[in-house]
Amino acid sequence: MQILIRGATVITVNKNYDIIPDADVVINENAISYVGPQKEWQQTYDRVINGRGKILAPGLVNAHGHAAMTLLRSYADDVPLMYWLEKRIWPVEAKLKREDVYWGTMLAILEMIKSGTTTFTDMYFFMDQVAEAVDESGIRGVLSRGLVGIGEMADKGLAESEQFVGTWQGKGDGRITTMLGPHAPYTCPPEYLKRVIALREKLDVPVQIHLAETLDETNRIQKQYGMSPTALLAETGLLAAPVLAAHCVHLSETDMDILRENQVHVAHNPGSNLKLGSGIAPVPQLLKRGIVVGLGTDGAASNNNLDMLEEMRLAALLHKGVHMDPTMITAPEALAMATRESAKAVFLNNVGVVAPEMKADLIMFNLNRPHFTPQHDLTAHLVYASQPSDITLVMVNGTILMEDGAVTTLDEEKIMFQAQHRAVHLVSEIAE
Repeated sequence: MQILIRGATVITVNKNYDIIPDADVVINENAISYVGPQKEWQQTYDRVINGRGKILAPGLVNAHGHAAMTLLRSYADDVPLMYWLEKRIWPVEAKLKREDVYWGTMLAILEMIKSGTTTFTDMYFFMDQVAEAVDESGIRGVLSRGLVGIGEMADKGLAESEQFVGTWQGKGDGRITTMLGPHAPYTCPPEYLKRVIALREKLDVPVQIHLAETLDETNRIQKQYGMSPTALLAETGLLAAPVLAAHCVHLSETDMDILRENQVHVAHNPGSNLKLGSGIAPVPQLLKRGIVVGLGTDGAASNNNLDMLEEMRLAALLHKGVHMDPTMITAPEALAMATRESAKAVFLNNVGVVAPEMKADLIMFNLNRPHFTPQHDLTAHLVYASQPSDITLVMVNGTILMEDGAVTTLDEEKIMFQAQHRAVHLVSEIAE
């Protein structure tokens, strides 16, 4: 299918942060073939989309999350992370069934599409159901089976991960990529991480792991192993692999140097870290070291939404306030963190920028809004003022997933009904 988007203002988020007014964007099948000034095209297109009065930008890339945790949204709020996990979340997760994960993931995907996310990263259980939801919905997913190296699930998790990667890598017209997902240093001892490393070498996929999320975790690892969580991962050899480390809140200067030396990518989750009282990641220091930093929402149980526009704005504002420096994390940098840099963080090199040969993962904003007026700086508007309701079109792989507020591939009412029913049932089982 060939599509022409005509007359939009394109915010490319390329290295030069080029903005092209009154542009044409041509999409052939699943990729962009032209971005530039309007032309008199000789060929005919299957569809011509009027982009006048619109911003066209790369789709947002959510670099860290647990999609099916939408079922636990608002269930366990205003408590510290370890209490949240051990007393509230893990007991419910032990009751999860395959169908619960499928519908919880569908709810997450619905929310993400409606707020402009075109790629999401997931680490959870029953990942075949997550992959099925990605395949059916049309979104792009970077998926891993969560691994815990303690107890009876340790061996099963590795076996399921190998099966999952073998089954789903590259499926969904290339929209599904896979990783290995050891949960964290405090749930995956060094001996287990070495088994993860061996499996990673066999499968040749990246790794994602939670790292240095809380001070409690850092102190616990320091007491047990005599080193920081980051140093522990380096000692096991895990950081020699392509690694996406989520959170990275409590890092020393030495830890950050280790991440840089090993070219570890970081997923910054400001909303979740603030809500759980975990702290604030040293993002400016990471960026100064040239470390790739993307943005994530984490799960909806600790955020409580999957709105990457909000996360982008928070990332820009938070570090200005903490450092008392308004030049920290500029609007272009924040937008790049939510798109181009998040794509790099999850090891995708063909999304996150509006440019020829990139996948056609695009979102369009209606500029005819009071909060977009006057239009001095459109990038600043996207970062500091945009709302999900401004989004008029969401496209992934050249397929329109949402247009004028209507999601084209999903049954919204059915998804919300199923999610509500299953969430209430899960929580009532725990209460009993």
